[in-house]
Amino acid sequence: MSQSLANILVHLVFSTRDRTPWINDEWRDDLHAYIGGVIRRHGSNLLAAGSVEDHIHLLFPMPRTVSVSELVKEIKSGSTRWIHDAPSRPQDFYWQSGYGVFSLSPGHKEAIVQYIASQREHHRTTSFQDEYRKLLVKYGISYDEKYVWD
Repeated sequence: MSQSLANILVHLVFSTRDRTPWINDEWRDDLHAYIGGVIRRHGSNLLAAGSVEDHIHLLFPMPRTVSVSELVKEIKSGSTRWIHDAPSRPQDFYWQSGYGVFSLSPGHKEAIVQYIASQREHHRTTSFQDEYRKLLVKYGISYDEKYVWD
């Protein structure tokens, strides 16, 4: 076989440092677009992005040519620089050091797209910490509570 092909859909989730409510409506869509550009530069497309003040959800097919940790590092460092580049955005902004990445089958893609689109409504009643714990349980990831948050 001479061609390398993949369709590994990933749902990436991470928060702002200490879950500080830094992300706001004035630049939220531009942040999503910037992150989409980072993912495109690696040969993939952002399928969905949704954020509230203290965290973000991203859905995209994982590019074949980069590791998850490398891409997450580029997304976080690049978007942090982008945020710091405008004086109207928080100059003390940083993402948490950790992240959660979850694989899903193509058959579940539309449900995750809808879930990501409904973040604002969802977080009227559920905190990021509770949501993240539920994702870890749903995807069968063991964790130690004292090391999950920073």
